[in-house]
Amino acid sequence: MPISRIGPGPALYRGRFAPSPTGPLHLGSLVAALGSYLDARTHNGIWLLRMEDIDPPRIQPGAASAILRSLEAHGFTWDEAIVWQSQRQAAYAEALARLRQTERVYACTCSRKDISRNARLGADGPVYPGTCRRHQHQSPHAAFRFFAPNAPIAFTDRLQGRVVCDLGRDLGDFVLRRADGVYSYQLAVVVDDAAQGITHIVRGSDLLVSTPRQIALQKALGLTTPTYLHLPVLLDAAGDKLSKQTLAAPLNNADPLPALLMAMRFLGQSDSHPPATLSEFWPWATARWSPHRLPRWRGAPLHAPTTPHSLSYP
Repeated sequence: MPISRIGPGPALYRGRFAPSPTGPLHLGSLVAALGSYLDARTHNGIWLLRMEDIDPPRIQPGAASAILRSLEAHGFTWDEAIVWQSQRQAAYAEALARLRQTERVYACTCSRKDISRNARLGADGPVYPGTCRRHQHQSPHAAFRFFAPNAPIAFTDRLQGRVVCDLGRDLGDFVLRRADGVYSYQLAVVVDDAAQGITHIVRGSDLLVSTPRQIALQKALGLTTPTYLHLPVLLDAAGDKLSKQTLAAPLNNADPLPALLMAMRFLGQSDSHPPATLSEFWPWATARWSPHRLPRWRGAPLHAPTTPHSLSYP
């Protein structure tokens, strides 16, 4: 059974911004939203909003509403109804069932302690050693893991260039549904991108390490792989990604222009004649958007490039 489509038929360019409501929007998330929005608009494309509220323990009450207010205050508009992952459990269950039928997943009863004791370090933390691959666990408390293919996963990012990942060696078998029944980000995003007909994904390079996993899932489910562009991400003074977890300051909805101009400067899109009002900002920003001017840094403070990822690049 194909993935059910959400919304109208296909377009030449369908992009999206998919925040998690774990806190308010900050400058780092504004960079990702702005890059995806401008890339869609300059291609006369569709820009969609998806709320990735799939993990209840991480959801902050009121955060989703706060995110929507911030986006509206900064002048973002989306073209179709918002998709809420919390309302899409049946679609994820159906995709997992298909993968189980083709024996692409297996039940796993290993604890975090078991994994940390036996795993080696890979490109994104401990690599699961495959302990449960040969077992046929029937426990209702088991997680479900995806069999990482032996063949390398390769793709060409519009900014980062060619990326190659040996999924089994570098990342290992990854979880699709946790033991508590929560579906993983990796499965949900693949199912939802297909359902929304997403053709182009513009997001932060902190998610670059997730892309080989998602491409492997797309292939296993018979889905089309979108075109990717992974933007540089803002780092704080300690060198960590600017995020809600590192207590990044929320955006100022009452005065949105300074943050938008800072995001444009960080993305290499600014010039010496910035606009003076929010209404002037959007035509100005759209006219100046060019992926060729994007810095290729995979993580950086405003003016100091670094390259923290360990996947293979040219």
